[in-house]
Amino acid sequence: MMSKLKVGLILGLVAVFAFAMVVVPGCKAAPEVVEVEKVVTETVVEEKIVEKEVEGEKHFSGITIRFDFGGPEGCPFASVLYNGAMAAAGDLGCKVEAVWSDWDPGKEVENFKQTIASRPDGAVLIGQPGDEGFGPLVDEAISKGIIVTTICVDLPKTRAKYVADGFGYAGASNYTAGYSLGNKVAVDYELGDGDRAMVWGLLGEPERGLRTKGCIDALEEKGVTVDYLDISPETNADPPAGVPTVVAYIASHPDVDLIITDHGGLTATAQNYIEAAGREPGEIIFAGFDLSSATAEAIRNGYVQVVADQQPWLQAYLGVLQICLAKKYLFSGLDIDTGAGFITKENIEAIAPLAEAGVR
Repeated sequence: MMSKLKVGLILGLVAVFAFAMVVVPGCKAAPEVVEVEKVVTETVVEEKIVEKEVEGEKHFSGITIRFDFGGPEGCPFASVLYNGAMAAAGDLGCKVEAVWSDWDPGKEVENFKQTIASRPDGAVLIGQPGDEGFGPLVDEAISKGIIVTTICVDLPKTRAKYVADGFGYAGASNYTAGYSLGNKVAVDYELGDGDRAMVWGLLGEPERGLRTKGCIDALEEKGVTVDYLDISPETNADPPAGVPTVVAYIASHPDVDLIITDHGGLTATAQNYIEAAGREPGEIIFAGFDLSSATAEAIRNGYVQVVADQQPWLQAYLGVLQICLAKKYLFSGLDIDTGAGFITKENIEAIAPLAEAGVR
């Protein structure tokens, strides 16, 4: 490299000297100038490394990713994830294969086993089974050269172990997100001693349950009495199946002031729940997570008051990008917090068109 650089400098000086001979009066032009310039140009080009892509081929073409969208096909939240992942595939040129798991951690584990057997370049997970459920399988996948990353629900121990291998996280901090929502609703609606809330969540899931816990902790710190209901597997997979649960709870707790659903699909079904219970819009404060077209309409109609938006479309897009960057350039895992905003009747009109388009 140094010898080429010296040659280039010497030849450059020769070129300058030759040029001076041309412009200084009384000096004859040196016929070798053109040849010298040609040599200098060729020397510089030889030292450049130019990566050429095949015409019409996108930057990450040839990379195959298996993506578990967590829920059932058609689920409002999972559908937004799907849209984000497919947008990334279209932009980047990689191939994304969809996997559906009905929000069942056991099914997610079994589907990941099948993903490992299919040997894709990478896999995007939602960490509902936790480090204990997914950790050994991630070990196996990494040992076989499969890059793994997670979105929506973090796997902190597994990510710490494999961050240098491209294992990242795109999503909200679950406990913080839950606490922030509970606190906002309590403050905005002046809830405290003597008020009652129903929190419908997933405390039993190791990492995922932290969001539910955050909601409960924030409300109880304000003095609110909290009734916790676990989301059944049936309602988890099919939110309308939870209508009898809400109707029965409200009938037995007519003094309830607030309902929080820690589940995007259940939040999208809020209007159905309240209507089935025979209550008017706004009679019970309703808050939850994740925007969808149905949730946007429920906010407009007054059935939902506050939604914490973790931006699932963005999570999925970043999950696909993470795999591509790690596969092609050996980049380590990124940790990106996507959940910082709240949506209410005050700002829904700006966001609603994006929700209707399946982006927010």
